[in-house]
Amino acid sequence: MADGRAKRSRPAAPSPSQSAPAAGQLAGRIALITGASRGIGAAVAKRFAGEGAHVILAARTVGGLEEVDDAIQAAGGQATLVPVDITDFAKIDQMGAAIAQRFGRLDILVGNAGALGQLTPVGHIDPDDWDDVMRVNVTANWRLIRCFDPLLRRSEAGRAIFVTSGVANGVFPYWGAYATSKAALEMLAKVYAGEIAKTKVRVNLLDPGIVRTGMRAKAFPGEDPAKLAAPESVTDAFVHLASVECTFHGQVIRAY
Repeated sequence: MADGRAKRSRPAAPSPSQSAPAAGQLAGRIALITGASRGIGAAVAKRFAGEGAHVILAARTVGGLEEVDDAIQAAGGQATLVPVDITDFAKIDQMGAAIAQRFGRLDILVGNAGALGQLTPVGHIDPDDWDDVMRVNVTANWRLIRCFDPLLRRSEAGRAIFVTSGVANGVFPYWGAYATSKAALEMLAKVYAGEIAKTKVRVNLLDPGIVRTGMRAKAFPGEDPAKLAAPESVTDAFVHLASVECTFHGQVIRAY
């Protein structure tokens, strides 16, 4: 898939030790993961590849994507890298066209990329910061749905997973932009789920809980990250929601 950056050198064909896993819960499935260069997105990408999926990794940070790709290849998996800012909505549509041309379908969509924004009183939120949080956490996911719904329907078992947060429910002072965006994302995903209830596509939201990520460190700078769960600890829940066997639909699943 063309991505506009220098190509990394690759062997002409994988050696037996580098071939994709022959079996796994996601064997043969095509998965797109946003925010895949670090944290939960990177952990999910590695786990999905380990379960046999071909993972398409989308994120802004090229270096981070390449590190994840190196780990996936070392474990025998397969990945396609797409450096992209998901708030560049034309690029989302271009990515969808490229995936349609190359694979003809999308089996799994993971909307993981997120923006925290300022933790400040609602009346003090900078308008540009508010707009950025909404573009990343809500509008970009709507554009992903708009673009990839036809490809998910082409799958024998299309699965869409959107990452939410516990702050979407309840009242959390100073979390106005982030909490509002996640509440909006939950409603967006549930409405989408209702609209496609008679198809083979299953749509759910996943709340990972408290996990050791860069966003968590930004929100709680005084917290000891060593005492928090690693991103890898929540990947079982993602695998289940991405699997052919999953029957959940229109639900918020908590990984804790």
